[in-house]
Amino acid sequence: MTKLLGALIAGGLSRRFGSDKALALWQGRPLVEHAADALRPHVDALVICGRAHGRLTVVADRPAPNMGPLGGLNGALHYARAHGYEAVLTAGCDTPLLPVSLLDRLRSSPGPAYVASLPVIGYWPVDLADRLDAFLAEDRKHAVRAWGDAAGAEAIDGQALVNINEPADLAALKLV
Repeated sequence: MTKLLGALIAGGLSRRFGSDKALALWQGRPLVEHAADALRPHVDALVICGRAHGRLTVVADRPAPNMGPLGGLNGALHYARAHGYEAVLTAGCDTPLLPVSLLDRLRSSPGPAYVASLPVIGYWPVDLADRLDAFLAEDRKHAVRAWGDAAGAEAIDGQALVNINEPADLAALKLV
């Protein structure tokens, strides 16, 4: 069985949300804690990328802060490789409801894979770390979907996932 690191991508600036969305409350707890709870049963260890939160091990974005989700993924891939993990399962701190079936599908992927509708949720073998370094060094768009295409990742159907980007998204979730 693959030794798997879970990585919460949490280094964003929350521009559209207007405040730190990782700490926005849903059901009395920060969104980042819901995302952590969803990932935790599927991985051998869990880290948070781009910020500190609670007792989670912090992994710095790589090669620098504020690079978006790929900076967090790159930091997680290098951390995982250095600590004996074979792959990284990622999710954003703003995805509090991750279906078990989706996470199981990603974990069973024979190679890199991401959710087509929300590519920050993905499965990334650590042997991609150096390739991601090179990708981020290029003068190009540094989007997860573009990286997934460059890495030959499978884009899988993620159904209708909840992603909190604006206060209205959180308000709608509170009605659920």
